[in-house]
Amino acid sequence: MDVNPATNPSARDGRVPPVHAAAGWETALDGTVADTAPAVPPEAGERAGIDIGRLGRLLGDPGLAWLVDRVRQRMARGRPLTGSVTLSDPDASQRRSVERLLGRAPRAGGSLGVRLDTVDAVLRRSGVSPDGLAAAVVALTGPVPLRAETREREERAWAEAYVPLDTLGAGLAPWAERVRGDGLIRRLARTPEAAGPLVQAVVRALRALPASPPISRATFAARNLSGAHALDEGTPLATLVLSGIRSLTGFPDGSGAQWLREAWASAGLLKDDLSSTVLTLNLRGTPPLDWMADAGEPAVLTLRSLTRRAPVAAVPVTGTVYICENPAVLSAAADTLGPACPPLVCLQGQPSAAALTLLRDLSTRGADLLYHGDFDWGGVRIAAALAGNAPWRPWRYEAVHYRAAVAAVAEAPDLTGPPAATPWDPALAVALVERGVRVEEEAVLDDLLADLGPGSR
Repeated sequence: MDVNPATNPSARDGRVPPVHAAAGWETALDGTVADTAPAVPPEAGERAGIDIGRLGRLLGDPGLAWLVDRVRQRMARGRPLTGSVTLSDPDASQRRSVERLLGRAPRAGGSLGVRLDTVDAVLRRSGVSPDGLAAAVVALTGPVPLRAETREREERAWAEAYVPLDTLGAGLAPWAERVRGDGLIRRLARTPEAAGPLVQAVVRALRALPASPPISRATFAARNLSGAHALDEGTPLATLVLSGIRSLTGFPDGSGAQWLREAWASAGLLKDDLSSTVLTLNLRGTPPLDWMADAGEPAVLTLRSLTRRAPVAAVPVTGTVYICENPAVLSAAADTLGPACPPLVCLQGQPSAAALTLLRDLSTRGADLLYHGDFDWGGVRIAAALAGNAPWRPWRYEAVHYRAAVAAVAEAPDLTGPPAATPWDPALAVALVERGVRVEEEAVLDDLLADLGPGSR
């Protein structure tokens, strides 16, 4: 067999001769014989008139994998297969592979450049791929979808995965729109195929919230989702459901184990029914509460006592229940007024599930709830979160009271954190920004106690 260009007429006149090498080997344009490379599916090449065996051994050489990959990338972007592609720091086998493909040694240097037009011409003239490089790559590696078409299909799949969000109520519509746009679902699910069932489960959970009466998170998950551990911390489902809960209840930003427990509890999902408590003074309705009220002593109610057997059998005689943020106010009221103090509930910061359960119950029974908190952004957010669960009226918690308190305090610390709205009195938020200082409840304690005293009612 003569494969030397010097003795082969068709090679001398520029035409590439047919290959007559033994099976498993390929003759390159320079007459050298190359080892067999991975084969390609026969039917793909047959349809394009491609010599499958030669193509697999020539362009399918492992040393040309980088070249084939670059061609596929260009095809996926819809770019023409012209110009050069370059490989930095090629190894010896990659240089040999290019030499076998083109029939000549590549230029020396630190990189390896190959003109795609030349490869296309080689494949056409040799008869390996009459339709050129693009057809050869498809036959060798499979169809190359255009990236624009792939992106369009993927976006349609994501849009379909989001459809269940449309069934959420108006209260969660802004949240649903936000998670569509901020990429949270995409980051957690990664693919639209995984996002579909995830979104369905999120919607199923949120439509069942808030839980009333509150129950353990595990019990809720077992009843409404795939199992008791479906809402375990760290899972994509738990992350999304908690995000929706915070939008539903207005629960503010925070971190830490306690914050997580209270955030879940704001929608009635509890770690247990004993760790959530609320501090009260002079509530009545059961023998133990009556006894504590007669003594004018504070009582701590657990969520268990509020959900297993409601302790407040009737609305207090006055019809009014005062709410404060800090225990110092309730303690001072017990010390100063004792049994004469009207019913008082202390949130101790963010309202616990027990506090929300108690206040919702009191409101349902007709009690008039009056709230006071710290004059700072944290206090404002607590008030807003409470308003989403039980209606209340401000108790010395408006702009006029803030300005009076600032004038009476010798030194007040600066406000910190991002501002928040005060829907019960928009002027309060404006005043907080203007003055820029915080006033804690303890600083206005005398005014609060005066309101609670017998002479003020």
